[in-house]
Amino acid sequence: MSQEKRQLHLNLFLMSVGHHAAAWRDPDAHIEEIFDLQYFKWIAQTAERAKLDSLFLADGLATWSTSKSSLQGGLEPFTLLSALAAVTEKIGLIGTVSTTYNAPFHVARRFASLDHLSGGRAGWNIVTSGNEREAQNFGREEHLQHAARYDKAREFLEVATSLWDSWDDDARIADKESGVYVDPDKIREIEHRGEWFSVRGPLNIPRSPQAYPLLVQAGSSEDGKEFAAQYAEAIFTAQQTFQEGRDFYADVKSRLPHYGRTPDDVKILPGISAVIAETESEALDKEAALHALVSPEQGIRQLSSILKVDLAEYPLDGPLPETPPIEEINGHKSRFQLVTDLAHRENLTIRQLIFRLAGGRGHRTFAGTPIQVADQLEEWFTGGAADGFNVMPATLPGGLEDFVNLVVPELQRRGLFRTEYTGNTLREHYGLARPANKFAGQPGISALEDREKFKLSEFN
Repeated sequence: MSQEKRQLHLNLFLMSVGHHAAAWRDPDAHIEEIFDLQYFKWIAQTAERAKLDSLFLADGLATWSTSKSSLQGGLEPFTLLSALAAVTEKIGLIGTVSTTYNAPFHVARRFASLDHLSGGRAGWNIVTSGNEREAQNFGREEHLQHAARYDKAREFLEVATSLWDSWDDDARIADKESGVYVDPDKIREIEHRGEWFSVRGPLNIPRSPQAYPLLVQAGSSEDGKEFAAQYAEAIFTAQQTFQEGRDFYADVKSRLPHYGRTPDDVKILPGISAVIAETESEALDKEAALHALVSPEQGIRQLSSILKVDLAEYPLDGPLPETPPIEEINGHKSRFQLVTDLAHRENLTIRQLIFRLAGGRGHRTFAGTPIQVADQLEEWFTGGAADGFNVMPATLPGGLEDFVNLVVPELQRRGLFRTEYTGNTLREHYGLARPANKFAGQPGISALEDREKFKLSEFN
């Protein structure tokens, strides 16, 4: 793809009333509507009006915090995304689903269903779960070790993709005159037997418009980067500086040839949480007003959870105490490393670090004018640090309106972002090919049934 035709990708990271830790306390926050479909319908249609590639729902299988000041609870992704599929036409719909506490057959079927219902707009943010509380909701006293979670995730993906490929595209005939609904020669049992899963197959739904949902990954640890290089088609990542972004971008792209992939096969989208106003001073004032609403108790709990140190014992205006070596971290390794690096690089106190994390939980934050925000995005995009961005409004709905009405037109004016959708599926938005069926041409169910009948006749 020539440089002049290259355009960035924009995904809306949808977080109820916004990504700032105190967003729910903002006077304009629609806190009473965060379980109301009409609220999310407005957000999705606003993002689609701006021609954004996709929207993305994070998810966890346990409460994220025990702080009384922390916003708790969220809608289950498949339920909400299915509802949004009915009120949108083009925008991609990406949901987070854990490979640690789910079964491949269920997940493969649900994503195929969402892809059918949305006309090919489904995406899967693949996570291995980093919260120890999740383990205790699924019959485990302890979380699986980090490396084991990624081993399980690899096998999970192998099973899921095999299930999506268990039907040929033309297996469903639906010929009323002949009475033939499917061609059994084009449907296959996958007969998977592995360390973690045993799945016979086939999937009980035909191959979907995209074949596979867009495969997204968000881990930046060594295990996470290697997993992303092997499977991911988009990566949601967090880097604080331009150089860190370039280093991550180059690192992941350099791993792709080992798996027979090219740099264009994976889109890297760092997170950006911007507070936007007509002047820089107004933007900084808006950011400061949000920071003033942050609960120190909530910030300490969040930071303690990330760093695995009880910070309540240390002075807020003192330095960060010694943290465990990363080898002892069994949760979000990459976020642990990002936060400790940030604190040491900028010599931040605990209070200052809480404020730095309040806007995006480790993602890059920025306060400025629409021109300044566009400048930042262009620098990262043209400088080899990003293929696009995971847009994380500090507040909703206002932060999304600011980005859509002020920043997107500036990016379009610079020729960096589309003015119209040029495709219908999420893969088309991201410029990615539809996966080929790895089982094409192999014997189907009818051939297997004939073989079994032959064995039985010999036995008799």
